[in-house]
Amino acid sequence: MTKTFCTILTILLFASCSKDSTEPETTPSESMYFPPITGNTWETKSIADLKWNQSAVQPLLDYLQLKNSKSFIILVNGRIVLENYFNGHSATTPWYWASAGKTLTSTVTGIAQQENLLNINDKVSKYLGTGWTSETLAQENLITCKHLLTMTSGLDDSTDDVEPANLKYKADAGSRWAYHNVYVKLQDVVEKASGQKWESYFNSKLRDKIGMNGNWVQIDVNSVYTSNTRSMARFGLLMLNKGKWENNTILNEAYFNEATTTSQNINLGYGYLWWLNGKASYHLPQSQLTFQGSVIPTGPSDMFMALGKNDQKIYVIPSKKMVVIRMGDAADNQNLALSDFDKTLWEKINALYQ
Repeated sequence: MTKTFCTILTILLFASCSKDSTEPETTPSESMYFPPITGNTWETKSIADLKWNQSAVQPLLDYLQLKNSKSFIILVNGRIVLENYFNGHSATTPWYWASAGKTLTSTVTGIAQQENLLNINDKVSKYLGTGWTSETLAQENLITCKHLLTMTSGLDDSTDDVEPANLKYKADAGSRWAYHNVYVKLQDVVEKASGQKWESYFNSKLRDKIGMNGNWVQIDVNSVYTSNTRSMARFGLLMLNKGKWENNTILNEAYFNEATTTSQNINLGYGYLWWLNGKASYHLPQSQLTFQGSVIPTGPSDMFMALGKNDQKIYVIPSKKMVVIRMGDAADNQNLALSDFDKTLWEKINALYQ
């Protein structure tokens, strides 16, 4: 009996000592927290509770302020660990998501599919009618809703204008990856399939169910979402929990899994309008080059991301039960969704728990 007890004790001690020190400290039995749908209540978790490195906090915040940030949030298990505002921004100030909002369109398209209003494998013209591009009928009929979700429509990406005259043939659908504003046609598809205005459907099926605020605004030819920072964090939390808000399924897990894994064999770092870290290679907007390695080499390999112009960011990291939000102006006076800012930012985030 004594020998057996000692053996078990040795195993337990070994397992405890072998824990990866880079993982955030969370209680294994701690449940995922979801803030109430209404009100400003949101549970917090301190740096001390997590046994993180307090001395790494100020360098991170200094860097964020230096790089034109307006807001920054870290959630662990749904609880706020850091929440900071800079340069005159506040918790109630709305800000644009830019292309990070593409993931909202992806999510609502998935919701419409689970309600049997549409099928992403259907050709787009089933919902919008023929002539929504200036391609031949045969070429246009190749384009499915899934091609819009994966940026593989084959349409000419030299302009953001999505009027039919500007949607010209470049390649057969599915044969070329190119970052293109034509994804917004999915909002028209949802409108036609649901019989509701896009924003009304979005609000009732997603926004209001998880307590977000915000609205869609038209900027030039783009439909852009604006909200406060906590609303962006709520959406990130929903995706951390695989489409469920507490026990309520907002987006089914099958579609969530498709959306957050490689969606085609050209750009391995892209899902359904989500960027994916940790893949063998990736493409960037406005480029046909293949880049080897991970999109953000300093970031966790299982991270998936919503990335927008001027460094609007939602980073979701399942292995660390984390969501990280950054809103603001361009970190380096660039207009890119991805920049060197991501690499350095993740070095400073890593310093919190290494």
